[in-house]
Amino acid sequence: MSSRTLIYILKTLVQENRLLRGGTSPPAGQSALCQKTAFAFHSTEVPDMPPCNFKPEEYKGMSKERMLEIRRQNCNPMTMRVTYYKKPVFIHQGHMQWLWDVDGRRYLDLFAGVATVSVGHCHPKVTAAAEQQLKRLWHTTNIYVYPPLHEYCEKLASYLPDPLKVIYLTNSGSEANDLAMLMARLHTGNFDIITFRGSYHGGSPQTMGLTSNAAYKYPIANGLGCTNTMCPDVFRGPWGGNHCRDSPVQTIRECSCAQGHCMANEQYIGQLKETLATSVPNQIAAFFGEPIQGVGGAVQYPKNFLKEAYKLVRERGGVCIADEVQTGFGRTGSHFWGFQGHDVIPDMVTMAKGIGNGFPMGAVVTTPEIAASFTKGVHFNTFGGNPVACAIASSVLDTIKEDGLQQNSLNVGTYLMKELAKLRDKYEIIGDVRGKGLQIGVEMVKDKASREPAVS
Repeated sequence: MSSRTLIYILKTLVQENRLLRGGTSPPAGQSALCQKTAFAFHSTEVPDMPPCNFKPEEYKGMSKERMLEIRRQNCNPMTMRVTYYKKPVFIHQGHMQWLWDVDGRRYLDLFAGVATVSVGHCHPKVTAAAEQQLKRLWHTTNIYVYPPLHEYCEKLASYLPDPLKVIYLTNSGSEANDLAMLMARLHTGNFDIITFRGSYHGGSPQTMGLTSNAAYKYPIANGLGCTNTMCPDVFRGPWGGNHCRDSPVQTIRECSCAQGHCMANEQYIGQLKETLATSVPNQIAAFFGEPIQGVGGAVQYPKNFLKEAYKLVRERGGVCIADEVQTGFGRTGSHFWGFQGHDVIPDMVTMAKGIGNGFPMGAVVTTPEIAASFTKGVHFNTFGGNPVACAIASSVLDTIKEDGLQQNSLNVGTYLMKELAKLRDKYEIIGDVRGKGLQIGVEMVKDKASREPAVS
């Protein structure tokens, strides 16, 4: 991403009064709009789109009116409710960081297909790998031995520390987290699982229990045995300071902690201890946590929180599960996996989204010991690890390395956050800028003193 592209992003954020959430949607109750009177930029000050030498195909398909008619009559009705645009965007084609609509208008894609396009739309290397595999073998299942499955599992395992070497391939993040829940309960012989408030771990009947976000809940029994504890949010939570988190930008909250000591961390660990003492049995199955909370608002925890939390969970017989659906594959810049930034090694890692650059795929990676506990019944997945998915995912890993995308996430993300922090310091409505690499959140507030969310 060029410096001109970054300048375009920054000025457009101010001019359009948009909320940048690093690939996530604004939380329920928060607005993507802010007060126009808070800004001084005019449309003439917004630079032109950076140049692009790719020419999309001319759209000759269905009319926009017909698409909307079908969308209303035949598509999942939620598709008409989840958009944040006053007018729908009719996407036709993508190339790397760019998208084009059916009218030929070009967009810079900050959303990346809901934080999923990890190496760029229709990346030539990944597209070539998909085409090559499609010409050879579309589908067979993992009850047979075929090269793409084994080549990919070996390659993915090489990116994870010991003893995380056993891989189960799925078709989505919800499916991966659902499987991880089952494996944790079978391995430990315990049932209760703890997650953070504000978390999102999927929408299946089981993972809905892990998810602690009202917008994704249905009024039915779900997720039996799941308990939510306070999210250690050092900006919005009751405790926080100005050197709590591992980020190039800290909160604006005042802090009197000595260097190397974090009162906020102690308080949030106290809340977890309270949950363990009052809300679950003496022995638990697992703790689920994203290294940076994604849908909850790119929330970062105090630096040593996960390390201390993992210790407490393991003392209760539980396993620690890192949900890397959004943070994995180099997105945080400093590390390939988000958990590495916390200096911890989980017992299981779940992943999806960026694993296949938009191709449906997910995975659970665990230890040989936990995998051995999962042989009491037959586990089989018809499409998990199919040849096309494995070929694409293998090419994604190669592309991240060959194109230097992890380092790019660090460089571009750090620059972007520091520039966004200048806007925060200038405008009352911008309460916080946070994140690592290209996992970025900007939080809009009524005012900095109250930190109350801005509402439309």
